[in-house]
Amino acid sequence: MTATKIPEPRTRYARTGRRGVNAEMLSWLFMRFSGAILVILVFGHLFVNLWLGEGVQRIDFAFVSGKWANPFWQTWDLLMLWLGMFHGGNGVRTIINDYARSSTLRLVLKVLLYAAVVVTVVLGTLVIFTFSPCPAGADPSLLPSICSE
Repeated sequence: MTATKIPEPRTRYARTGRRGVNAEMLSWLFMRFSGAILVILVFGHLFVNLWLGEGVQRIDFAFVSGKWANPFWQTWDLLMLWLGMFHGGNGVRTIINDYARSSTLRLVLKVLLYAAVVVTVVLGTLVIFTFSPCPAGADPSLLPSICSE
C-alpha cells in the first residue's frame, strides 16, 4: 500500500522559474516597514497627547488647533493617517484574497475596500491641511491663544 505524495507548497513556483520582486513580496515588505513606522508614530502621538499633556481631559478643539498650527504635527498626523489606512487596507486585501471564494465577490469587496481607503485618505488629508484654528464666527473663549495674536 503506497500513500500518494503531496507536492511541496513551493513546487509550483520552482517549475515556472518565478524569481525576483513581485507584487505580493512588495506588499509583505510594506506591511513590515509601515507597521514598524506606525508603532513609532502612534506611541509618539499617545506620549505627546496623553503623557506630556494633562491627559485626555485636555484634548479639545483648542488643543488640536494649537497642534495643527505647527507643520510638524500636521505631517506627523498625515503620516499616521496614510500609513494606517494603506497598512490596514493592505491587510484587509490579503484577508479578502484568502477568504472570498468567488472571483466576483473578491472583485466587489476589493472595489469597496479601495473606495473606502481612497475616500478616507482624501477626506483626512483635506481636514488636516484645510483645518482653520480660528474659524470666523466662533466663540473667542473656546479658541486657542494663537487666534488672539
